[in-house]
Amino acid sequence: MRRLLREPLAHFLLLGAALFAVYHFMKAPDSGPSSREIRLSVDEIGQLIQLYQSQWRRPPTPQELDRMVENKVQQEVLYREALAMGLDKDDEIVKRRMAQKMQFLAEDLAAAREPTTAELKAWFGKNSAKFAQPPRLSFRHLYFSPDSRGARARDDAEAALAKLAGQPVDSTIATSLADPFMFQDYYRDRAPDYLGKEFGPRFALSVARLQPGSWQGPIESGFGWHLVFVDTVIPGRVPAFEEIEADVRTAWLGERKALAWEKSYKEMREKYTVLLPAPPEDGSPAPGTRAVPVPSNPTPGPADVVPE
Repeated sequence: MRRLLREPLAHFLLLGAALFAVYHFMKAPDSGPSSREIRLSVDEIGQLIQLYQSQWRRPPTPQELDRMVENKVQQEVLYREALAMGLDKDDEIVKRRMAQKMQFLAEDLAAAREPTTAELKAWFGKNSAKFAQPPRLSFRHLYFSPDSRGARARDDAEAALAKLAGQPVDSTIATSLADPFMFQDYYRDRAPDYLGKEFGPRFALSVARLQPGSWQGPIESGFGWHLVFVDTVIPGRVPAFEEIEADVRTAWLGERKALAWEKSYKEMREKYTVLLPAPPEDGSPAPGTRAVPVPSNPTPGPADVVPE
């Protein structure tokens, strides 16, 4: 025994065992996702109650709150068990969610500061064209259907226009000359974009050029031929800052978020080297790889929204 105690190897083994025991008893308990303790704070319980009140317009009963707490605990248990099993590895949905949260963090930094009125006015002065309101017009039309009249639809519209020369918009003979239209006969205060969707872009452009006060045409649409009487035109304009200050603020924040995200992504992108398979020269798969250089001005797209 004495000879064994004098062996250096025995001393080494005893010292290692002692260090292992000290480390085991002095190590701080793990507070990460692998911990066996699930602790809900007062704020988290309060958030559950607020969520219930916003949905049901009343506070939850003790039994309902218990169920909500248990659902919260269940979510945390399943989350930790999934991490322990490595289910988060190589999961496309998890990757997209994390990428989305990184984008939100970058954008939230830009939205943390409220702009002053002076800043908004200065920005509006440089970007006022973004808020330009298009012209709007009101008109009545007479429809000539190719389905009913065939190739004579345009000629009939021209003949009707000759009869309507000098007639007011509410002339009693107007409706007797045309065919029934499936939608409206009168359109009030419409922008060209709306008319383009309703009748086609060529019709919208033609009507926008008409002078008010008389029957004009024929003008072709996706439905057929029309005679048009424009009675009101409201010119396009850029509204004053005071009229749309809230909209200017929203647009300013949107631009700040986009710039912050672009800057943040550029800084992150520069840390990585992307390797792609080298293009084959003879049509066969290439064993090598090629590095993709960092673009001088990378323009990141928005992270995919992951369905809940």
